[in-house]
Amino acid sequence: MRSARPKVLHAIAGRSLLNHVLDAVRQAGGTTTAVVVGVGADAVAAEAKRILPNAEIFVQAERRGTAHAVLAAKAAIARVPDDVLVIFGDTPLIRPQTLTRIREALAKGAAVVVLGFRPRDPTGYGRLVVEGGELVAIREEVDASAAERAPAGRFLRIVEERDCTPEEKAIREVNPSCYVFSLPGLWGALDRLGTSNAQHEYYLTDAVAIARGMGRRATVIETEEDDVRGINTNTQLAETAAVLQQRLRNAAMEDGVTLVAPETVFLSSDTKFGREVVVEPFVVFGPGVTVEDNAVIRSFSHLERAHVGKGASVGPFARLRPGARLQEDVHIGNFVEIKEAVIEAGAKANHLSYIGDATVGAGANVGAGTITCNYDGVAKHRTEIGKHAFIGSNSALVAPVKIGDGAYVGSGSVITDDVPAAALALARGRQVVKEGWARRLRERMSLGKKGTPAK
Repeated sequence: MRSARPKVLHAIAGRSLLNHVLDAVRQAGGTTTAVVVGVGADAVAAEAKRILPNAEIFVQAERRGTAHAVLAAKAAIARVPDDVLVIFGDTPLIRPQTLTRIREALAKGAAVVVLGFRPRDPTGYGRLVVEGGELVAIREEVDASAAERAPAGRFLRIVEERDCTPEEKAIREVNPSCYVFSLPGLWGALDRLGTSNAQHEYYLTDAVAIARGMGRRATVIETEEDDVRGINTNTQLAETAAVLQQRLRNAAMEDGVTLVAPETVFLSSDTKFGREVVVEPFVVFGPGVTVEDNAVIRSFSHLERAHVGKGASVGPFARLRPGARLQEDVHIGNFVEIKEAVIEAGAKANHLSYIGDATVGAGANVGAGTITCNYDGVAKHRTEIGKHAFIGSNSALVAPVKIGDGAYVGSGSVITDDVPAAALALARGRQVVKEGWARRLRERMSLGKKGTPAK
């Protein structure tokens, strides 16, 4: 990745690659999780524990191949009573239903089940060697002819590309490195692994041929390429993110969300929508956003860790930062920023305002250019605006400060003291009018241009 960040900590749709994989494993019914990391991968271990606090962490002290990595978690595997899924942390698009289907194949008597797919370019992948029988094919949301294209043959072995013969390199069916083992099949196969290969490593792929040599059956489940995309470059990261975004958009629209220009809307994996939500073009949803029924998110808005209530309107060009909570029928307009603030039902801030660390009461109106001055250089302070209060345009509310219910703040005011309910607060210089001053100024300027000294 040409990055100091561990690969599996790169993110798409608001989650790390590792988070996506562990979430799929959890949804597929995994009961015990072991995460194998390399030496010094403390950040990866911390992310795994953040996602699954009960996950066990094991360190692969030497990098001697995929089977060697599995054996690093031998202590955890030995306590598992039924089957073991082995999956890589850089395949974030794997679906829980795919993992469930390969477990079902294991229940039918196979000792080893692997995923297979047919990439446009098989370069770099281990090839699936078959003979006799038929490959099992599952193709969720893929054309029905997939099963017909599955090659005839009993699944014999996986051959890594570096060890392939020219004939084997021509095979189109490949292994994306996802396996399920029954425990007798796993340990019997791993105990017999060697390093007689081009990389002198312990290949997990060799377990298939060894299990067959022990008289155990191996099976392939075929899936679509997008399901098992691995990531090794920033280009592949972007391609995978694009696939995931399309999945998320499709799921939202199938649930009744109107995306006016779907390809311009970017979602996070945990974005939640109610019914009859409308999202206009060029909107970005960061992590932790919920949008309730009948809300409208207008163009060029950005939301992160925010809650939008029923019937609310946000944008265009609005920003909801973490902690923004909009209640029912709130209006947040163009170039308004909300941060760590509750905007109660029916309140409005329609233009050019910043509301941070605040509560805005129900039905209140915040005029254009108003800001809450929440930071004094050391600490954050709160502003409380009462119900049905009216804040005039271009006002600055210097926190901590309270504006009472129904109070008025005159335009251009700098408010530093609390304002009682139903009061009017003015905090600006008194207006002075000098009649004729502008006419006299222009006359002096005109004389000065003609060479007469201006007075």
